[in-house]
Amino acid sequence: MTQAPARIVIVGGGTAGWLAALMLADQARRAGQAGEITVVESSRIGTIGVGEGTTAVFRQMLQHLGIDEMAFLRETGATVKYGIRHRDWRRVGHSYDGPIDDIAQVAGPGLDTYAVASGRSVAEAHLFTHLMARRRAPFGERDGRRVAAGPFHFAYHFDQARAGAFLKRHAPGVRCIDDQVKGVETGEDGIKSLTLESGQRLSADLYVDCTGFARALIGPLGAQWIGFGDVLPVNRAMPFWIDLAEGEEIDPVTLAWAQGAGWMWKIPTQERYGCGYVYSDAHTTPEAAQAEIEAVLGHRIEPRRDIRINAGRLDRAWIGNCVALGLSSSFLEPLEATSIHGTIVQLMLLTGLPEAGRAAAYNAAVARQVDDFRDFIRMHYVSERRDTPFWRDVAASHPPAVTDRLAQWAEAMPQRRDFTPFPLGLPHVEQQLYTPVLDGLGLLSQRAAKAALANDPRRRAALRRTHGALVSEYRRAAGKCLPHRPFLQSLQEDFAI
Repeated sequence: MTQAPARIVIVGGGTAGWLAALMLADQARRAGQAGEITVVESSRIGTIGVGEGTTAVFRQMLQHLGIDEMAFLRETGATVKYGIRHRDWRRVGHSYDGPIDDIAQVAGPGLDTYAVASGRSVAEAHLFTHLMARRRAPFGERDGRRVAAGPFHFAYHFDQARAGAFLKRHAPGVRCIDDQVKGVETGEDGIKSLTLESGQRLSADLYVDCTGFARALIGPLGAQWIGFGDVLPVNRAMPFWIDLAEGEEIDPVTLAWAQGAGWMWKIPTQERYGCGYVYSDAHTTPEAAQAEIEAVLGHRIEPRRDIRINAGRLDRAWIGNCVALGLSSSFLEPLEATSIHGTIVQLMLLTGLPEAGRAAAYNAAVARQVDDFRDFIRMHYVSERRDTPFWRDVAASHPPAVTDRLAQWAEAMPQRRDFTPFPLGLPHVEQQLYTPVLDGLGLLSQRAAKAALANDPRRRAALRRTHGALVSEYRRAAGKCLPHRPFLQSLQEDFAI
């Protein structure tokens, strides 16, 4: 967006709304343009708030906006996230990690191929694998200073409500109205004005819908929902909290634990774990789902509510002068932290696409983004499990988007060229995320990996040396880093001094 709109109204606060306010204000400031941004959010609307995970793009966004990372960790009770631990997905009793550091940034391509050819885990040469295993922070100490363990961006876990409140405090110049939208007046170009419950009327050049499932702005403009129920096998979520014990170390990883009719997330914050069981109501009931989780955890839980998941996306996220973001635009099960990542990338598209044809280009990019997220999530369900009706039904219903990819990668290792570059070169689901999942599920071909290196013994030898050096160096570096929970506690102590 080469010219920032003069007047922007964002309806709905929370993480998505305040991310939009911050990033749109930053775009206008960098362009030297004066503008007015208003966020309409109601203090009467509560949040479920049972833990949220990000990708590394959230940390990059904080740095771009000049927001102090340590202040964010301290004030939101956030924790560090290096990836996702997948438990019981391939088979009961099996676990694998999906680290999010891209080692190709420092070692170039080929290490994954070498690892598979050698019968080693592709995660072994990742720094984040060793930090996860040792439950360490991404910093060590040298001469009283914090020193980063490596060059890679990590991610966070946090409570959505506290993160939204933090972002709000760091949005100077953004007007906030505590109210709700009562009416939407539409016209040929989109929205003419909004009427609030207080009677106040608002008009703008750009309206941003962050009202979540209500879709209060984009809905009246005719946006249609495209459901993913034929691809994604779960349709209910039961969120709950688990207390964090005094002195208990905090795993810097999201746990995704496969169950009899779906899977459970466990996201650590500094005070407690945000958890939830995502399941298929064609295979269990809410009562049976609760009993199943209580049995595997060994204690009772108190579900905050039971949520129906209507996974999918809008056919158009941008109509006229209105753009839908966050849950207003799409909704997927939270297996790969796609929600906040998607919102940030969509805002980058909104502020970065060229003027000509930008709405059509934006809609095409967002549709592709969410569709690719959907297919990546479904790939996680390619499992050896057949122990329950749910897993047997999943195994019998993999869509072509999954089976075609599996056929391709049975003959060759995933490569960057297998994925069409995303618009503006923005971060997206590509081979660096697929490969650890495919490896963890036993879906990569050792034969194909060996064949890729068979004609170049010098390259294979070089990859072997690089792999060994990285494993040794990252294991050593992780051992010198601070324990995760004491590091987080030290941020509070530093602030108190």
